[in-house]
Amino acid sequence: MAILVTGGAGFIGSHIVEELIFADRSVVVIDNLEGGRLENLESVSNKANFSFVNADIRNFEEIQPHFRDSSGVIHLAALADIVPSIENPKKYFETNVTGTLNVLTAAKLNGCQRFVYAASSSCYGIPDRFPTAEDAEIRPQYPYALTKRLGEELVMHWGQVFSLDVVSLRLFNVYGPRVRTNGAYGAVMGVFLAQRANDAPLTIVGDGSQTRDFTHVRDIASAFLMALDSKIRSEIMNVGSGGHYSVKRLASLIGGPKVHIRKRPGEPQCTYAQIQKIKKLLGWSPEIRLEDGVAEMLEQLGVWKSAPLWTEESISKATRAWFAALSK
Repeated sequence: MAILVTGGAGFIGSHIVEELIFADRSVVVIDNLEGGRLENLESVSNKANFSFVNADIRNFEEIQPHFRDSSGVIHLAALADIVPSIENPKKYFETNVTGTLNVLTAAKLNGCQRFVYAASSSCYGIPDRFPTAEDAEIRPQYPYALTKRLGEELVMHWGQVFSLDVVSLRLFNVYGPRVRTNGAYGAVMGVFLAQRANDAPLTIVGDGSQTRDFTHVRDIASAFLMALDSKIRSEIMNVGSGGHYSVKRLASLIGGPKVHIRKRPGEPQCTYAQIQKIKKLLGWSPEIRLEDGVAEMLEQLGVWKSAPLWTEESISKATRAWFAALSK
């Protein structure tokens, strides 16, 4: 039976799909291509054990039939980004919460045995302790973080009430090939690479001393596959790199001129995952060092030449709503 991957044409989803296909698993991807791209699936698009469905998880009748021959679900489909979640929280709720309810309901009705949810470390908000463990206080700072947390609560509740085998993985600062640079405003790794490829200055937020738990997407993909195949159920686990690295350090690895922009409200000074739980329960450990991951991406710098290019001015314009909402 197939593994159904929602959001499988996205950055993280496409890497998980590749790993599943290369392991000779049958895969069905559901994606509405709002954030994903068919180009992300070029390496598997001609495989007999792969199929793609252009559908929106907000439409239950549209997605439900495609769960019939699936033994497991990996649910990644969601809206990301802070700014648009502040500007349009209703759409985020409909996608990240109601959409997750639709996926859970379709999985339950069709007898899917396993459900792995892509949660977000943004649920921790600005933590009090580092590394941050799974029992840390939940403090979402903006609607995106809140809706991802509510989706996680639905998943865990479905596991409790309906005996669905569920696991939730809280992801920390994922980077790697195909990381997006679009949105408002894109992830720092993709933004920096597009700027470096176009000889534009790297836009460092604040003084760059803030640290992030940069975790390579192939390590993330391996965690999802191990969670999918494990006997662990009703557990929430962090997925991180085992360390944290300053934005200044990242900028140094990428190279090129730099410019500093205003620090943004609602962002933690540090993200750093406590990963002892996933190591113990799944036997998973990260393998790719930041230096090696960045070097690999720099070897393909030309790919980022045509990516959306952010500048100091365009970032200021795009994040205006962010400052207005969270600077009070």
